[in-house]
Formats: sequence, structure tokens, C-alpha cells
Amino acid sequence: MSSTEQSAVTRWRKRRERQGFVRLEVQVRKDDASLVREIAAALGDPEREAETRAILREKIAGRRTGGLKALLTAAPLDDIDLERQRDLGRDVSL
Repeated sequence: MSSTEQSAVTRWRKRRERQGFVRLEVQVRKDDASLVREIAAALGDPEREAETRAILREKIAGRRTGGLKALLTAAPLDDIDLERQRDLGRDVSL
């Protein structure tokens, strides 16, 4: 690749950066590559981006909010016995 081609790529990347895009690399299984490409295309399409983003946040990103504490707080613990017997250990005297 000649230096003029590289500078054209560099200019294109800088222009995309000013537009709010970021470059990233992901590694996925071969079977999922086309799916990831389709998702990226949908996020880049002005007609589909809002709906795609909303679906992804609801189905994927929404599950991680709050962490373990929120998960335990939301868990239905009504029928679970949380009491346990006190174990004092074993006698270790000789």
C-alpha cells in the first residue's frame, strides 16, 4: 500500500472520529461474525439505529444494572428457609 493510500485511510478515519465514531475490534465465533456485522450495520443506519439500540439495551445491557446486590434484592425469597444451625466446630483437645 502506498503512502497516498494510507493518508486517505487516515483522513477517512479522522473524519469518522469527528463524526463520533470509534474503531474497535471484537473477536467472535465464525458463526456469529455475520450477526455482529448485521448489528453494527443496524446501529449505523439512521432509520434503524434507535430501535436497534433500544432492543439491545433491553435484552442485553439491561441485565447488568445494579450488580449482585440488586439481583438479590429482586429475588423472590418468600419460600426459602434462610436459617441455619450454628456449627461450633469439632473438639480438638488432646
